[in-house]
Amino acid sequence: MIHTTVGQLGHFFVILSFVTALVATVAYFFSALGWGKTAQAEVVEERQLAYAGESSLGSKKAKHKTPSNQANRNPLADKDDWRTLARWAFYINGAAVISVASCLFYIIYNHYFEYHYAWSHSSRALPVQYMISCFWEGQEGSFLLWLFWNAVLGAILIRTSGKQWEAPMMAIFALVQAFLASMILGVIFGDTFKIGSSPFLLLTEAMPDAPIFTADPNFVPKDGNGLNPLLQNYWMVIHPPTLFLGFALALVPFAYCIAGLWRNQPLEWIRPALPWTLIGGMVLGVGVMMGGYWAYETLNFEGYWNWDPVENAVYVPWLVLVAALHTMLIAKRSSAGLKMAIILTISTFILILYSTFLSRSGILGNASVHSFTDLGLSGQLLMYLMAFVVLAVILAAVKWKYITADKEEATVYTKEFWVFIGATVLCLAAFQVIATTSIPVYNKIMESFGKVSNLALPADQVAHYSKFQIWFFVVIALLSGVGQYMWWRKVDHKKWDSLITPGILTLLLCASLISFGGMKNPIYMALLVASVFALMTNGAILLDVVKGNYRLSGGAVSHIGMALMLIGILYSAGYTKVISINNSGLLISKQEEFTKDNNRQNKENTLLWLNQPERMGPYQLTYRGKRIEARDVPGYIPRNDVEVIEGDFHGIAQRDIEQNGKIYHKKGDTLALYPENTYYDVEYRDTDGRIFNLYPRAQVNERMGLLASPDIKHKTDRDMYTYVSSVPDPSAENTWEKTETFSVAIKDTFFLNDYVAILDDVARTNQVEGLELTDTDAAVRAKVRVLDKNGEHILTPAFVIKDRMVAHPAEVSDELGVRIQLNEIDPRTGKFTFAVNRTQRDYIVMKAIEKPLINILWIGTLIVVIGFLIATFRRYREFGKMQNKAV
Repeated sequence: MIHTTVGQLGHFFVILSFVTALVATVAYFFSALGWGKTAQAEVVEERQLAYAGESSLGSKKAKHKTPSNQANRNPLADKDDWRTLARWAFYINGAAVISVASCLFYIIYNHYFEYHYAWSHSSRALPVQYMISCFWEGQEGSFLLWLFWNAVLGAILIRTSGKQWEAPMMAIFALVQAFLASMILGVIFGDTFKIGSSPFLLLTEAMPDAPIFTADPNFVPKDGNGLNPLLQNYWMVIHPPTLFLGFALALVPFAYCIAGLWRNQPLEWIRPALPWTLIGGMVLGVGVMMGGYWAYETLNFEGYWNWDPVENAVYVPWLVLVAALHTMLIAKRSSAGLKMAIILTISTFILILYSTFLSRSGILGNASVHSFTDLGLSGQLLMYLMAFVVLAVILAAVKWKYITADKEEATVYTKEFWVFIGATVLCLAAFQVIATTSIPVYNKIMESFGKVSNLALPADQVAHYSKFQIWFFVVIALLSGVGQYMWWRKVDHKKWDSLITPGILTLLLCASLISFGGMKNPIYMALLVASVFALMTNGAILLDVVKGNYRLSGGAVSHIGMALMLIGILYSAGYTKVISINNSGLLISKQEEFTKDNNRQNKENTLLWLNQPERMGPYQLTYRGKRIEARDVPGYIPRNDVEVIEGDFHGIAQRDIEQNGKIYHKKGDTLALYPENTYYDVEYRDTDGRIFNLYPRAQVNERMGLLASPDIKHKTDRDMYTYVSSVPDPSAENTWEKTETFSVAIKDTFFLNDYVAILDDVARTNQVEGLELTDTDAAVRAKVRVLDKNGEHILTPAFVIKDRMVAHPAEVSDELGVRIQLNEIDPRTGKFTFAVNRTQRDYIVMKAIEKPLINILWIGTLIVVIGFLIATFRRYREFGKMQNKAV
């Protein structure tokens, strides 16, 4: 059945959102110019300004003061027809955006696979939380998520920004909303000109030349392609919304900045923008760290940050936003700080647009695993970027003259100097990252001029970026300590005596850590000293500040969190210890992935056979078999306990499914599964006999090959991180070798797959799995003992006569790689004939590493968030008080 109505309704709301955003932009623009006020309203406003001591509406020195007694305001002064129209248009835009999102999710949730978006990104197997992830997996959905957050923030700003800022600031906000809405417009002019990509395209429209539609124009797939398995993680449910909220929040200080320049008030925009900059820095930083934690839990590059180009493209705007925040704090007292605050606030938003262009234009297609494919929107994205670059640069250049110069130059004994230097170092760190990340862009530009560029991204990206970023953050950590002392005037009379105590404590503590920890790398030593110094100095400041007013502690708390993050990064990344050392002397694989870097992966991975323990460092590791996940059963269940129904996301229980003493399904029941993933049960036993199990995941994906995700044991002082590097295809049937036969008597010895086997006994039995025996039936069961280096295994194949028919049910041992049947019994000779087939034994190739003190990184992140929240509440309270005083 074709459900076209909901798609048509969704497309209508897309058009409505675009049109209303344009209307709001134009109306707010006219309101900012004062065109919406009636003559009577202008007279009233002139009188009120005169009452406040102002000369006229057109005065360049006007500070836009209003009478402090708000109750006596004449309502005619607030009457503005254009502003009223703009507000209604923006509210309708918000309602339209929510309606678009509702229509798209309705299509995904109800599995309307006739729509290209639902078919491309979802499937019937996905639980609701991953259907939500499907919503923003594609480009159109992610733009829609951005639109949603902008609509929410715009509605809040209309209510809170104040009359003087609303029109010019919201004109910029609505313009951005119009550009974003155009990205999902999906309007085509002629055969080539296209504006946006619609999420409501039918499959027949997206793939008109597909043969299936020629044969059956009404064809609807029974299932979709499904969500990228790497995105089937709860962090992908919350990480993208957080990141796009950060993008939307970065627009607020940009809009205030442009509004301030527009109104010839290059300083006054700082106060209302500051709390939004703080919350934007916090949310965007949390979004970046969520992405890092998702990578840590889901990807198998053994860490949380890989300096991937798309990771960098988000990291850079956050650095610049934090730098802008610091310059905004000194803008009142320093023209250099104000100029830099304007430049960096503008740059933050431009860099967010640039990161959008990098990840969605397809230009990073060969350089990043995160980038989207090009949907033909690269030209539109570039126009979007350039429009705001031109607008901001021209406006800033024209209005630069309104920034007055400082009467006195900043010296090293002023807090403005140190904060300015800190912001500069942050910008240099950002520039180093973005300059290298943009190499594909340089190459594309050169190609457009008919030239060939030989520039290439670094072969070892982690080493390239890290060797620079470590030193930048050494300096930043030191500056955060000195800067905070200067900010709270702990350095008096041009003397640095107050820094001696924290300096000595830092050196003593670091000397102990370096000595007892065996730290030999001088770069690591420098980062440790700088981080501990930041911790000591900001800790001292925090103690003093809290005694006076805890609301002033936001900066010190954030810097303490940053110092802890650096310490956590230093130890968890610099002192990772590989546990799974290959001591066999044999190559596990000859693939390039294993042999490169002097056979590094061959040396750092180990081969585990099923149920055969191996000693690795302080642990004994044993692979206990494949597991699968049922939807209504906690934990994991043995894969052999369920027969998976191909393509149905269900299975049949082969025995009772029991967990923790509770039976969830009886033998023969049908149960719902997540069949794409196979989990590998790895048992860890330490020297004290304590046991824990990890379940690294692997999925053999048709499009992406083997996708492995780690499992992590979190300890107080370290994480145990385990993933599989190579496994047999879990969906493939066993390939059995040619049948071998053995005729043996009881207590005879023979060989099974290179193992010594002994036939211990053959005895009558009344139970054979899968068969119901009666009194007229007969069955015997052999007991074959197989010996290996780790002990012995018992195989018990049966011989059955039922209803005058002979059956030879086979017994399969995955750990021995053997299938054995009892085929004949010769009562004359007393010999028993066994049919034996051999196959590859079940195994995994896995890597296990320890990451020390990684919890300090996550704790530091949380403390940074707390610091940002404290500072945000403080600055918002200040803005509210000043607004109430009508200053």
